[in-house]
Amino acid sequence: MSRDALLLGLLLAQLPAIAILLSRLLRGPGRYPPLLPKAPTPEQLGTVSIVVPTLNEAERLTPCLVGLSRQSYEVREILVVDSHSSDSTPALVKAAQQADPRFRLMNDDPLPSDWVGRPWALHHGFLSSAEKSDWVLGIDADTQPQPGLVASLLATALDEGYDLISLAPQFLLKYPGELLLHPALLMTLVYRFGPAGETENRPERVMANGQCFFCRRSQLVQIGGYTVARRSFCDDVTLVRAIAAQGGRVAFLDGANVLKVRMYEGAAETWREWGRSLDLKDAASPSQIWGDWLLLLAVQGLPIPIVLLLLSHVLGGTATLTTLAAFSLNLLLVLIRIGLNFAIAPSCDRTQSNSAWLFWLSPLADPIAVLRIFLSSIQTPKQWRGRNYGVRSGE
Repeated sequence: MSRDALLLGLLLAQLPAIAILLSRLLRGPGRYPPLLPKAPTPEQLGTVSIVVPTLNEAERLTPCLVGLSRQSYEVREILVVDSHSSDSTPALVKAAQQADPRFRLMNDDPLPSDWVGRPWALHHGFLSSAEKSDWVLGIDADTQPQPGLVASLLATALDEGYDLISLAPQFLLKYPGELLLHPALLMTLVYRFGPAGETENRPERVMANGQCFFCRRSQLVQIGGYTVARRSFCDDVTLVRAIAAQGGRVAFLDGANVLKVRMYEGAAETWREWGRSLDLKDAASPSQIWGDWLLLLAVQGLPIPIVLLLLSHVLGGTATLTTLAAFSLNLLLVLIRIGLNFAIAPSCDRTQSNSAWLFWLSPLADPIAVLRIFLSSIQTPKQWRGRNYGVRSGE
């Protein structure tokens, strides 16, 4: 088959993918604005219970505990559900409790064979939380809540009538590899589901981030807590889609001003830990998984290799009309990707890095990010956060 025939086939595959991508990106200017810190009001007193699942989090838990202690009187209690850590995690929580009695340390029960550890701990915390709290906030140990976070979530939910809000945080990036890989992996979510703050997705397309998952208690009661997500390695997305399907009003909003996260240390850990859940296969049908991946391949994975491959023909004056069309279309996709790097820049805190400039080269890692999504889509996690999982029924 001739090169022109291959390029023509590529163009025919890319054009509908580009149309889908643009339809999502063009909704960005109308998205809900980023949340800002707020002060609580008297009627919010004691309306929120916070649940923090932990397992050997001593190296990164302190900023989370400090940030939670700085939340105001809208927080009734902070339940740290520890899955029998072998490090100093419990000691850190006990020390925090001495300064702030809202902290309460507890252990979850032994993990059932048909549950994943994180939703099990969150479910345990939900069942143990005060029924007088109207809202439950799940917070991960790697987060750094900023003052006014909970009050902002509460005010936004009440003003807009949301039953559930999760936030896209500001990611703290330090090392060279993660400055390249993390933005590329993050972009796979933007390409598939649109930017944070986009609130018009169908239930099967809504996004969530379990690092900050703020839900009306009545919604959790109605759906049976976290049981619907018990087997899911992307329990946040599984749960939010189940709630949206039952008529709950949900939102995935930009929380860069109120929440920071230090997720992983370096590119290897980012590749291994984050990459294996980004396919979202536990919350989607096979057709959605592979349809989304083919879109990523067309608009994110292939453009830079194709531009580099065809550049010599274009510069050498040997390009046919089909070659020029393929080169121009993929160059446009590269330029869109570079522009989106500016759009996500506020979500990536690079102030602690000596190689912050590498962030701007992250489009070069796009083919690797798309490959990671593919590998994750064909694999079932067997190990997660220090736990080993066998093949579970129904998988």
